[in-house]
Amino acid sequence: MTTTPDIATLPNGLTVDEARAEAARTYELDRAHVFHSWSAQAQIKPMTIVASDGSYVWDGEGNKLLDFSGQLVFTNIGHQHPKVVAAIQAQAAKLCTIAPQHANDARSEAARLIAERTPGDLNKIFFTNGGADAVEHAVRMARLHTGRYKVLSRYRSYHGGTDTAINLTGDPRRYPNDYASAGVVHFNGPFLYRSSFYAENEQQESERALEYLERLIQHEGATSFAAIILESVPGTAGIMVPPPGYMAGVRAICDKYGIVMIADEVMAGFGRTGEWFAIQNFDVTPDLITFAKGVTSGYVPLGGVAISEKIAATFADRAYPGGLTYSGHPLACAAAVATINAMEDEAMVANAKRIGSEVLGPGLRDLAARHRCVGEVRGLGVFWAVELVADQQTREPLAPYGGSSPAMNAVIAACKSGGLLPFANFNRIHAVPACNITDDEVRAGLAILDAALSEGDAAL
Repeated sequence: MTTTPDIATLPNGLTVDEARAEAARTYELDRAHVFHSWSAQAQIKPMTIVASDGSYVWDGEGNKLLDFSGQLVFTNIGHQHPKVVAAIQAQAAKLCTIAPQHANDARSEAARLIAERTPGDLNKIFFTNGGADAVEHAVRMARLHTGRYKVLSRYRSYHGGTDTAINLTGDPRRYPNDYASAGVVHFNGPFLYRSSFYAENEQQESERALEYLERLIQHEGATSFAAIILESVPGTAGIMVPPPGYMAGVRAICDKYGIVMIADEVMAGFGRTGEWFAIQNFDVTPDLITFAKGVTSGYVPLGGVAISEKIAATFADRAYPGGLTYSGHPLACAAAVATINAMEDEAMVANAKRIGSEVLGPGLRDLAARHRCVGEVRGLGVFWAVELVADQQTREPLAPYGGSSPAMNAVIAACKSGGLLPFANFNRIHAVPACNITDDEVRAGLAILDAALSEGDAAL
């Protein structure tokens, strides 16, 4: 890390020296006692974060980093938003916790605010602790509603780390956990840059992907499928925006065969694509929506399922066999209420759309035009991916699918040393800042990324 602290006192009141001492102790305890997810424990060196504010975080050395990662793409309103922090404090003083069988005002209001923003008649909200269990319950609802078992999910997707969710996932994290017994059928979705359908344009990609999907359903037995689950815009897998007509075509196939359509909005929802829910970019109404992350900007864990009237009616006089101890937890729901209201009051969703079309998108396309290691940039709002390649003609990835490479590591290191915290996965850098990021902050991040991409060029 070559950046230097630019202030004597961090936003949390610690001096840089105090922050360094705290970080040293934090790191020592982490390595002694914390078991990290998705990691070989002896091979990691986690960055210690000692403070955050707005679009920035401070590491254990007191270095200030512009957060282009959204952490795990969840700080949709940035860090330490005062209205949300205050709401959590007020709720803790009023009603810290209560069992889910009791109504509480924070949960009722959060449900109302979410239902007002969902498309169509998805007016019932089942609250979970996070995204993975939202997916688990959405699939359970679909199976009970239809009386069927199989579920369709695309390759190049991520749906969570619990048992059903990880089996639905279409990336390498599934492999060690997949015993082919979860009733999941994977399929190839549209991704023109790396087309599975030999398409030459978006229309061909959409048409051929839909034809393939319907044929697969027929061959697998159309009456055996309870649901299809799709990230409205796949996130960790690469931010592949569906081509025009594809999501509407999936909706039509679901209607034709009586299959429940589940839109996974855990990462793409709550403003990230410039709409409250990413599915609204495609004028399609699913039967179920799963959400988490941005609903509270990650300040307190919360997820949920938005349920259509037809599926909710299945459980009007029939008990739904599922629940969670912390479903609709008051602290989490108070954070959701404050987050949604802050996003509304400060026009953050509109800002995300404008930033994507006027600043971030054009800036990334400019980088693509000037760097040999960039194969493609794609995205919406504040949800973008930079696909890095070793060869623009062959489109050979700069790092293999499921892995990394020295060249990719050099780009990531250059981002951090320049003062940018990126989201990186395989051969991609994702530009996923907060929905309320400013134009100047985006331009500063692009300038750092520009310099870092030169490391990728140098490796070719």
